[in-house]
Amino acid sequence: MDPDIDAHVRRLWRHRGATVPTPRRGPAQQLDLDEIVGVGIALADASGLEAVSTRAVAARLGKTAMALYPYVGTKENLLALMQDQASAMPTWPDPPSSLTDALLAWSSALFDVYLAHPWLTERNWSQASQGPNEQDWLERLAEILATWQVPADRRSTAVTMLYATVRATASTTAAYQRMSSDGADEWLARATAIQTHVPDLRDRYPFSTALTPPTPDWRANPRAALTAGVRLLTATL
Repeated sequence: MDPDIDAHVRRLWRHRGATVPTPRRGPAQQLDLDEIVGVGIALADASGLEAVSTRAVAARLGKTAMALYPYVGTKENLLALMQDQASAMPTWPDPPSSLTDALLAWSSALFDVYLAHPWLTERNWSQASQGPNEQDWLERLAEILATWQVPADRRSTAVTMLYATVRATASTTAAYQRMSSDGADEWLARATAIQTHVPDLRDRYPFSTALTPPTPDWRANPRAALTAGVRLLTATL
């Protein structure tokens, strides 16, 4: 096995029985891995993923980027460690009432985690951390589908659709939260200008212009859309 991959996996699963590799040079333990990852998460929460680098994290700890390498490996490894640690699954009871309610509880919990750490939705699906916390979410969802006897050949599709819906609505909500009042005013001004210069817009696009938002408050629409989307998906299972 590649020693770098082996070391990274051990770091990812350090709280689930794997032993953390210790630096081979210098004092055995100058830095704490959880603290390093926590600093990275704090940087990403405050300023987005673009603010995260091994140099920036090391500076917060009074160290150099090279001093961090024995503890986390590459920057991509650091991001994966951050991703999994930030994805820790909260506890909640599965509603016994229906499959819809159980999936809504799961989706809402993941939605809230994404809102707490909006940068998680910026990580591509191909960049899954493969750590225990992200695996917990998948296991919980698969258990819900099995408990409510969703046909086995529909479960993988349901998983894909649920993750996609939660990520998309959470990402939109985060974008709305970042939007200033000036940004909202500019969007409305453009919409008004389109109405002025394209007066027959509704005639040209009768179906799309007839769509109604889930709620009157545009900032609340993504969460409302999540609820409606989960209900719609459940009806097909």
